Amino acid sequence: MTPKQRLIAALDHKVPDRLPVTTHHVMPYFLKNNLNSITNDEFFDRFEMDGIRWLNVYKPDESKGEYFDPNHVPGYLEARRISTDQWRIMPEILSDPQYETIRYNFVTPKKTLSLVLQSNDHTSWVTERLIKEKSDIDIIAEYAVVPKCDVEAVNREADAYGERGLIRGFINFFDVYGQSGCWQDASVLFGIEELIMATFDDPEWVHAFLKILFERKKIYIESLRGARYDVIEHGGGDASSTVISPPIFDEFVAPYDAPLIDIAHSVGQRVAYHTCGGMMPFLERLADLNADALETFTPESMGGDTILAEAKRRIGDKVCMIGGFDQYHFFKGCTPEETRKEVRRCFNDAGQNGSYILCPSDHFFDADIKLLDAFADEARKCIYG
Repeated sequence: MTPKQRLIAALDHKVPDRLPVTTHHVMPYFLKNNLNSITNDEFFDRFEMDGIRWLNVYKPDESKGEYFDPNHVPGYLEARRISTDQWRIMPEILSDPQYETIRYNFVTPKKTLSLVLQSNDHTSWVTERLIKEKSDIDIIAEYAVVPKCDVEAVNREADAYGERGLIRGFINFFDVYGQSGCWQDASVLFGIEELIMATFDDPEWVHAFLKILFERKKIYIESLRGARYDVIEHGGGDASSTVISPPIFDEFVAPYDAPLIDIAHSVGQRVAYHTCGGMMPFLERLADLNADALETFTPESMGGDTILAEAKRRIGDKVCMIGGFDQYHFFKGCTPEETRKEVRRCFNDAGQNGSYILCPSDHFFDADIKLLDAFADEARKCIYG
């Protein structure tokens, strides 16, 4: 099988020729500091893994006054941002002794919203949330641009990448900083602690907020018809069982994220639902979302709660499972033999009958090259007989 065929076989709940092996986002920090700034594609070639090319591309609707934001140079995994005269994002560099700090002002006719983002060489994080008053969601509903996919650009990338691996995208997330799930996007914009408290204090407002985000994502997903993505990402870590309870998942996550998966299927897209960390208390609930795949199955040794063999037993006949590998302990500070043993553990726990993709439990910033070699090489030896 080609890498693309192998990965798609697993996503389609079939048995490939061998265990598919890949990794989540290949972080620029890692490539720069460990591999002389080779490209994402060169990384997969170097380690003979099954490749993924991440792609996120929007197309402005000129009939609605949309245009590409002239102030925006897309960063890692970002689409080129879209503006209108009623929704303009103006960055303002703030002085900080340690981190790059930028205030993003969202300028509308009624009110200017703002968030502050800080960054270092590894990653970025929000230090000031966009939603400061509950009425701010009305500004988003009235003025925020609803992006749509540039289908032609996706298909050009699919042609160029060919059989090397998957073209993988996202359900759209909020401008500047967000993630694909409705609950996840809301938690980024308002703060996860505040959002959880609001589910008790003002659940009607939380539902109103989630509905606004749902409608934006619905329109984007409908624009994916004809786009040759192999899989798109949904969800987010704040929907993990290590963050929220099953009742919150049932009332505020599933009713919004599950219909988006159905819409994605209706326009010909596969969906991988991402929860970084906790999954075990509501595994069946996650499977009932009807995504094609779930990730990341983070083990307890990395702060998650996943028991891979139990997860395979409970839901392995319903979804493709992606992840489960402990990169914290087996990409650094161990022997190649120990890394190989961890690969075999994952294969033995979750690989039976296919529908499993070996992958680290989310991204990594540092790794010993010899251990990455052992990881990929041992996975290639995991053959389906």
